[in-house]
Amino acid sequence: MAEHSGRRERKKLATHQLLRSAALRLGAERCLADVTVEEIAEEADVSVRTFYDHFRSKEDAMIGFDAYRVDQLRVALAERPLGESPLDALHTVLRMMLEESSFEWPLRMKVIATNPALLPRMFTSFIVYERAMIEAVAARTGLDPDHDLYPAVVTAVAAAALRASLTVWRANGERDDLTEIFDTAFAHVAHGLVEPDPVREREV
Repeated sequence: MAEHSGRRERKKLATHQLLRSAALRLGAERCLADVTVEEIAEEADVSVRTFYDHFRSKEDAMIGFDAYRVDQLRVALAERPLGESPLDALHTVLRMMLEESSFEWPLRMKVIATNPALLPRMFTSFIVYERAMIEAVAARTGLDPDHDLYPAVVTAVAAAALRASLTVWRANGERDDLTEIFDTAFAHVAHGLVEPDPVREREV
């Protein structure tokens, strides 16, 4: 029974990823108004009903958060060594998730470039991830996720490093390795945000 359930979940996840990829490909090619749910479903070779089993709208399929990735984030953070600092744990886990979804980010940025009205939706979806990070940091430190400051501050730093990395990566034509930019952002944080040499900064 457990094996059957696991196989069903893997199939469901694979379908979810197919739909996400199909939506991103179509959204990167055209204006949002010219993309339909029917086309996304056809591109992924599933029914429209199956599409709505996974996403509420074509916008969610392109830019919205993935519940399974939020769960993945929670589990991965919970599994980090207890002796590791919360900031290092966030860096490691977020980097891993960036690597796993690296093929999506160029498409996602093209969707945003073609449909800039979706940018607020993308950043709004980050709030869900940030809440999961706050709760994970609180659990690691024995603090309250709602009333103690530290979990929110550490999460805000990690989230800002991610947003800044995406912004710089996009501004540089998406030519550089996103995870390397992300590592550099965290290196700045680790060094206390000491003002860098402009020449060396551009060489990194």
